[in-house]
Amino acid sequence: MIKRNSDMTCEIRNKMRGGNGDVKIRHIFKPEELKGKTRLYAKITLEPGCSIGLHEHVGEEEIYYILKGVATVNDNGNISTLYPGDAVLTGNGASHSIENNGSETLELMALILLY
Repeated sequence: MIKRNSDMTCEIRNKMRGGNGDVKIRHIFKPEELKGKTRLYAKITLEPGCSIGLHEHVGEEEIYYILKGVATVNDNGNISTLYPGDAVLTGNGASHSIENNGSETLELMALILLY
């Protein structure tokens, strides 16, 4: 199945999960378009100063893959800086958050897989 950029839905969430500013979510494929146990497959954009607040993943896991920019990630209490090409996997009851503390736009792919 080919899906054109113009056919993908985009939403803006303000203060997502208690974070700061706006989070732009471009849904690549919606869960109902996929046969696997997936809750989210999207490109996420965070402008400088924006973040997704700390949240837990129970019965699922989320992968962030950094495409552009620099991210500060709290991975279950471990604070790290991620760069393009880096990834983080959080699940099995662990929590995470992500923040754009840099001066350029942060872009990442997000994938949530259900157990």
